[in-house]
Amino acid sequence: MTVLLQIRDAQKRFGDQVLLDDAEATITDNVKVGFVGRNGAGKSTLLKILLGDEELEKGEVVRHPDLRIGYLRQHDPFEPAESALDFLMRDSGQPDWRCGEVAGRFEIKGDYLNGPVKALSGGWQTRVKLAALLLHDPNLLLLDEPTNFLDLRTQILLQHFLKTFRKAALIVSHDRGFLRETCDYTLDLSRGKLTSFTGKIDEFLTYQKERLEHDLKVNETTLQKQKQLQRFIDKNRANASTASQARSKAKQLEKLTLLDIDSNEATAHIRAPIVKPRQGPAVRSFDLQIGYPDHSVATEVNVEIEHGERAAIVGDNGQGKTTLLRTLVDSLKPIDGEIKWGHGCEIGVYAQHVYTTIPEDQTVLDYLEYKSLPSTTHQDRMAIAGALLFREAHVKKKIKVLSGGERARLCLAGLLLGDYNILVLDEPGNHLDVETVEALAQALLDYKGTVIFTSHDRYFMKRVATSVIEVRDGRVKNYGRDYDAYLYAVKNEIEEGERQRSGSNSASQSSDDKGTKKQKTRLDKREERALRKELMNLERTVKKLSKEKDELNGLLMTTTDVDEALKLHGKFERVTAELDSSESRWLEVHEELEA
Repeated sequence: MTVLLQIRDAQKRFGDQVLLDDAEATITDNVKVGFVGRNGAGKSTLLKILLGDEELEKGEVVRHPDLRIGYLRQHDPFEPAESALDFLMRDSGQPDWRCGEVAGRFEIKGDYLNGPVKALSGGWQTRVKLAALLLHDPNLLLLDEPTNFLDLRTQILLQHFLKTFRKAALIVSHDRGFLRETCDYTLDLSRGKLTSFTGKIDEFLTYQKERLEHDLKVNETTLQKQKQLQRFIDKNRANASTASQARSKAKQLEKLTLLDIDSNEATAHIRAPIVKPRQGPAVRSFDLQIGYPDHSVATEVNVEIEHGERAAIVGDNGQGKTTLLRTLVDSLKPIDGEIKWGHGCEIGVYAQHVYTTIPEDQTVLDYLEYKSLPSTTHQDRMAIAGALLFREAHVKKKIKVLSGGERARLCLAGLLLGDYNILVLDEPGNHLDVETVEALAQALLDYKGTVIFTSHDRYFMKRVATSVIEVRDGRVKNYGRDYDAYLYAVKNEIEEGERQRSGSNSASQSSDDKGTKKQKTRLDKREERALRKELMNLERTVKKLSKEKDELNGLLMTTTDVDEALKLHGKFERVTAELDSSESRWLEVHEELEA
């Protein structure tokens, strides 16, 4: 296994904030790593360091001589009037047939390939950038929030691409569903430390929660032991016959230290508006035509959303999701037809046209006080501000100095402090980290009002949506109460297209290739048997150690004996280290057999 990148003793600050504190990590070939951490933790800064755009204050990044990094560019690399094909040929230096072949993997063809690339939506432009990456033959991809603003279809295409990409990738994303599908390893940046975890994002979050509970339990036990020792010392140090025992206990006390737990890393808690549940239709549309003066987006839109529903508006980028939302809340007038809201509907809107127009002369706290109900306490306002990453001095900042992402979060915070019984949310999770997205999802599940929303986050969609409405090809279709049904339909379409595209290639292999494959199998047979035997032994070891770890953790959570708890903690640490080592070796062997 080749080491492509190694981060050693990395230190980096931004003002008073420590981004990297003796951080260490290793990235090897042919692994997909999900890179997670709270907003502002320093993930994007580390990517810039890996790209050579920023320097470390201390430490080093060791790069393999054959390292070829492919970075998904966020800026616009296109020239005026050039087509996607022109750009791919210019950027890669590859012939048109090769560029067209790679573009086809992302369904870029016809007018999308030969028409002006600047006329494409953001999602289609991202597909073109991904095709350009592949044409440069990188062995390490760095992707910074690649699913932001990508529609479901493009996300699945990117997901399929990454699954077949036989090189390494480091992916920064808050989209848990996307990370689950693409990454078998997780890298976390927290309080300046990098933690490498052999496992998917869900397993890591479970481990993180268990680790926090474990560390809190160890600290509680250590505090009890410290108090017990201190009482003995205070009672016996003045007595000549027991003074030596008191000194011995004092040495034990010096060795007892608490584990470092940062309370700011706890999962955010978000409260949705507290409203009374209602029944009947919340909104209806009749023969609605939506769009703009120069063109129509969709016609014959007849939808009905009941009170208490959480309706997800879905569809490819450019099909009209946001247009439909804006029309429903009357920020965009319909071309034709009618919209009727139920009696007593109080509508709160979270969308770009709203959070870009909030008053700039107010502070964060001023705005939250203005938006919240009279009965809201200062503590409640500070809690929602903290959950959306406005902590301590940040609440005193003027809105005019906030970034676009900060304004979006502030608008969402103000919305959640109100008494709206209808929430209309356009991409509410785009500026939030994994933990805060989960907290928002839970808040919306607890909410007794109606939610109409769009999102590119599949995990968030599946968690929250009770009904799905698709905007596509100038029509609006109601998928009913099953997001999985919509996801299944889209996946089927994509997979059918991929089968048609690659059918002739996969149906036949040259006899030379088959002969080579047979020869390789024959040559490696003995080695393969040895590896499979080792894999079976490792599986038994991992199963045994996992069971032992769970048992030790259970004992730690229930024991009341201080000395016994400290002994159990030592065993737990040793078993955890052995388990990590065995799991790492299992993955290495598994990859060798799958190569």
